[in-house]
Amino acid sequence: MLAAVGGWRYARASAPVPGPIIVISIDTLRADHLPVYGYNRIKTPAIDTLARDGIVFEHAYSHSPQTFPSHIAMLTGRLPFETGVRDDEPGLLKPNERLLAQMLRDRGYSTGGIVSSGLLRRATGVAQGFDFFDDATPAADAELTPGQRRRDGVESEAIAEHWLDTVGSTRVFLFLQLHDLHAPYQRAEGAAGTSTYDGQIAYVDDALGRFLRYLKKHQLYDQSTIVLVSDHGEGLGDHGEQQHGLFLYDEDIRVPLVLKQAAGLGAGRRVTDVVQLADIVPTVLDLAKAPAPRNLRGRSLKPLADGTGTLPATPVYSEARYGRNRFGWSELASIRDGRFQYIRAPREELYDLQHDPHQRENLVTETGAALKKQVELRDSLARLLGEEPASADSVKETDVAATDPKDRVEIAETYRGSLELVSSRQWPKAIEQFQKLARDVPESADIWNQLARVATLSGRHDLALAAYQRVIDLDGSAPRPLVDAAGVSLAMRKLDDAEDLAMRALDLAGPAPRPLADVHAMLARIALARHDADAAREHAAAARKADPSSVLPLYVDGNLLYEEGNVADALVRLEKANAALKKDRGTPPARLHYLTAEALIWADQPAAAEAQLLEELREFPHDLDARAALAALYQSGGEKDQAAEVVADLVRITPSPDAYALAAKLWASLGDQKQAATARTDARRLSATRRSAH
Repeated sequence: MLAAVGGWRYARASAPVPGPIIVISIDTLRADHLPVYGYNRIKTPAIDTLARDGIVFEHAYSHSPQTFPSHIAMLTGRLPFETGVRDDEPGLLKPNERLLAQMLRDRGYSTGGIVSSGLLRRATGVAQGFDFFDDATPAADAELTPGQRRRDGVESEAIAEHWLDTVGSTRVFLFLQLHDLHAPYQRAEGAAGTSTYDGQIAYVDDALGRFLRYLKKHQLYDQSTIVLVSDHGEGLGDHGEQQHGLFLYDEDIRVPLVLKQAAGLGAGRRVTDVVQLADIVPTVLDLAKAPAPRNLRGRSLKPLADGTGTLPATPVYSEARYGRNRFGWSELASIRDGRFQYIRAPREELYDLQHDPHQRENLVTETGAALKKQVELRDSLARLLGEEPASADSVKETDVAATDPKDRVEIAETYRGSLELVSSRQWPKAIEQFQKLARDVPESADIWNQLARVATLSGRHDLALAAYQRVIDLDGSAPRPLVDAAGVSLAMRKLDDAEDLAMRALDLAGPAPRPLADVHAMLARIALARHDADAAREHAAAARKADPSSVLPLYVDGNLLYEEGNVADALVRLEKANAALKKDRGTPPARLHYLTAEALIWADQPAAAEAQLLEELREFPHDLDARAALAALYQSGGEKDQAAEVVADLVRITPSPDAYALAAKLWASLGDQKQAATARTDARRLSATRRSAH
């Protein structure tokens, strides 16, 4: 009997978590702006509820001040230099990296991921292991960077509820990412179109509160294991930076971490040990009684959460490559123990966090011998990165360019402001800003790329080609700038130049599948423009060989048949391509949906044609032909108001001279001569501005 009782107690103590495992990441959330961590200027009842029912880790740190690498560390239990994900853009997860979703799916969990940021879109590989993954963002205009594409947290929370309603089990793993905290912020309430950082925290807390109420209503809250965390913080002017990415101070990498265990185990406990985001995976696996891979860098925090044990102190590693990859500056790396933080930057920094929590006094001086703690942490960092420890014990400098922190902040803030100008379609101003940045940091390929991108959007093709040429000069080994430049030349109908650029890209692409597919796709487009059917089919087949999900051969066949006047057979090919895209969730070639719509109009299927045109504009919002075709479709169907709305969107979304000129013709066809005259005036004004800029 005693043996049986002992066995029952052991089984009860060692049983895996009984209900859902939920990881909620609130992007860009500073720990020191939450009441849970002593802040008193706002109220966050939902976060307070989790803290009251769970364990609060007072000193949790991120491995990166950027969204994508931080989340990959959070979901793999490995550090950025181990996964290779060290920046937001471009970022791709290697297929052999295993995420927490895959590990739990192997244990019989249904897995769902709902993300609110384009930085975590499916194409990055972060969807690996999820049975259900929703990354749809409404702001998908081509001029927006992935970091600017975001969905309201309330919408993401509703999708999470729906998934839990339909999954049919409580043995689930849910990853929910909310992205409502983002610049620009105001220091005081009341400015139109903006809000304070704290106000946005309150907003996202309300979305979290909805989710917690849902869990309680469905009797899931008590049995759920919930991890609430953030990927990084926000500068808010501390150390000069308003946003994040450049630095590795506490405002950038100290994050909230709350663990609510099933049945409220450990509720109310506060843990002062230094912990890290890489600890989340082994902790969850421990709670689920699932084996942990041997290559994890993190450790299970269950002994600290339960109060049943201690963990040996382990320094936390963080890195920042934002400045390196965009402006060519030195990368930053940091290591911290319970009291000190060492930062290896253009100049070494050492802070005593016990006596200087705001990191105002750098203990490393420009002259004299290095401090003992400085050498200790410097060597620890070197060993972690597999480097040889520095032989000298004096101050080390790794400076390259723009070493003054104020200069770096000013350039970074101008860069971010330029991206905001692009997203608000203030393209002439954005071009001016990027041109200034290019003069200040001429070695930055990223700045020249951004200049080329916005110049292309605004129809300034000569400027775009010149900018792409600077990118090519800076890095002659990358095929992507050559492909992009070929696309601009194609738009200018300079087919010989386009083909020459694409063939140069083909030489550089090598066997890499993605670049190879992109180059052959460009060559197929050029061949279609030349009306060279054989070359178009040849390159389309090569693109599909490199990327088996490509529907380019079907599109090319459909295009050629359509040009021959064989619209019925063209429609068969195009509809096959559309069906294949839906099945494989592939990326459509530009103008596939537009051409399908044209064929459907010929077949007298206006409703189906409308759906195709809307899909084309969702994928390629600056396709003027598609928007004009949609306006004409509405007009022919007697829907004049909808046609007028499409024409208004034409210049709102693509405020270029060509768009205004087209809008003038469309307004005239709708009988609105006043709007037509205004559009013609705007077209002339923008054309004159462009000429003066030259």
